[in-house]
Amino acid sequence: MADSQTAEPLPRDGFALTPSRGKFTIHNGPSYRATAPGDMRTGLWVLDRHCNGMGFLHGGMMSAFADSALAWAVWSATGKMSVTIRLTLEFMEIAREGEWIEAHPEVSSVDGDFIHVSANIVKEDGGLAARASAVFRTVRRKAE
Repeated sequence: MADSQTAEPLPRDGFALTPSRGKFTIHNGPSYRATAPGDMRTGLWVLDRHCNGMGFLHGGMMSAFADSALAWAVWSATGKMSVTIRLTLEFMEIAREGEWIEAHPEVSSVDGDFIHVSANIVKEDGGLAARASAVFRTVRRKAE
């Protein structure tokens, strides 16, 4: 899981470190994106800082991971930045510290500026950790 010289988690084969997109991401990462063309999966090693007092992935961290993974799927499908309008999660199985989880997103529809997307978040043993669905709205950056 970790490089003994840096103690940073190494990505799974076929994944690369996700570039940071701000202070929130820095504190909640690192996360990893699949590298194959058209592959929209995002992965995460569950670290101590991601866990609640019971030793498993905090629901807020699962939500942040799902939101980021779904936003990446929107970007992959549209090439546009977006903001979350609605995010719904169903928590199924717990993910423990040291486990690898992956979001497997699917864009179901693009309706103008609104994109509907969902994902199964799966554990390395194949168990379903959560299901997420969301609506995003594409945005255009204003000149500063």
